[in-house]
Amino acid sequence: MPNFTLYRFLLWFIVFLLLALSLRPWVDDLLIGFRAEPRVITPRGDLAGDEQTTIAIFESSTPSVVYITTTQRVLDLWTRDITEIPRGTGSGFVWDEQGHIVTNYHVIKGVRSARVGLWDQRAYDAEIIGASPEHDLAVLRIRVPTSRPIPLPIGTSHDLRVGQKVLAIGNPFGLDYSLTTGVISALDRTIQGEQGQSIQHLIQTDAAINPGNSGGPLLDSAGRLIGVNTAIFSPSGAFAGIGFAVPVDTVNRVVPELIAHGHFQRPTLGIKADDAISDRVLSQLGLSGVLVLQVEPGSAAERAGLRGTKAERGGGLALGDIILAVNEEAVDSLTVLIDLLERHKVGDQVILTLDRAGETHKVAVLLQGRKAQ
Repeated sequence: MPNFTLYRFLLWFIVFLLLALSLRPWVDDLLIGFRAEPRVITPRGDLAGDEQTTIAIFESSTPSVVYITTTQRVLDLWTRDITEIPRGTGSGFVWDEQGHIVTNYHVIKGVRSARVGLWDQRAYDAEIIGASPEHDLAVLRIRVPTSRPIPLPIGTSHDLRVGQKVLAIGNPFGLDYSLTTGVISALDRTIQGEQGQSIQHLIQTDAAINPGNSGGPLLDSAGRLIGVNTAIFSPSGAFAGIGFAVPVDTVNRVVPELIAHGHFQRPTLGIKADDAISDRVLSQLGLSGVLVLQVEPGSAAERAGLRGTKAERGGGLALGDIILAVNEEAVDSLTVLIDLLERHKVGDQVILTLDRAGETHKVAVLLQGRKAQ
C-alpha cells in the first residue's frame, strides 16, 4: 500500500511538472506584460568634434539654400488649350544680397516659370536672369522685401585635394533639406551635358547627390562653397557612388557674367582651328600646339598680327602661326587653348608663344568676347 501511494504521488508530480513546463512561456508572457517599463538611458556624453562641426555647418548654411519648382507649357492636341504643368524640382543657393539664386542650367532648361522656396517656408516667383549650358549654370532672381536670406561664404577650388571632406545640401526627390557627406574622390573630371557638350573640370565626390540635389551647394569642412552639385553618374538616375559638382572658381567667373549680360561671354582670340588638322600637320613637324587655319577679320588675333594658313598656287599650304603656349602654359589641343583663355576675362591681355615658319615669337593679344553657344 505505501508503495502504491508513493507511485501515485510521483505520477501526479510528473504530471504537474510537465503542465508547469508547458505553461511557463504563457506565464512568462503574462508577467512581462506587467513588468514592461522603459529601459534606463545610458548617457552618451558630448558629440564628437567632427559631428559638432557638421551640425554647425548644416544649421548655418541651410538658410542660404533654396528649393526650386518649375513649370512648363503643354499644348493639348485635342482642345488646342495651353496649360502649365509642373516640370521638375531642384535646389539652389543665395549668391548675393540682391536676391540672385544660383542653380544648374538643366534645372530651368525649357521651363515657363520657376518658384523659389526659402527655408522658412516663404516662396517667391523667380525671374530667370541668365544661363550657361556649357557650364550647367543658371542664375535666377527673387525679390524678398524683408528678412532677406544671406549669401553662402565663397571658397576656392583650385587648391582642393582628393580626400578632403565635403558636405552636400539639397532637396533630393522633393524632400525637405537633406545633408549628405563624403570626400572628394577625384578632380578635373569631364562629363557630357544634356545637350551633348562637354562639362569640364568637375569635382567628383562620393557624397550622395540624388535628383533634386542638382543646383545645391557643395561645401568644405569650413562651410564655404566649393562647388555646385550638378549630376550623378548612374543609368537609373539614382545615386551610385559617383557625383559631380561645378568648381566654385568656375562659378565665380561665370555667374557675374550671367548677372551682367544674361549669358557667358567667352574670351576668344578670333581664330579658326581644328584638332584633327593640327595633329596631322604638326606631327610631321614634331610640334605640339594649335595650327591657326584662319584669322577672323576685325578680331583680336588680326589686330595682334596672327597669321592664318593659306593655300599656295602649286597646291601646297603656307602654314599659319602655331600656338604653342598661353602665358607660358603649354597648348597641345584646341580644348586646352579654350580652357586657358577662359581663365581670363574679356579685355585681358595674354601672351601667346607662336611658332612662325620655324621661329619662335611672343605676341600680346587683348581677348575679345563672344557669346557662348
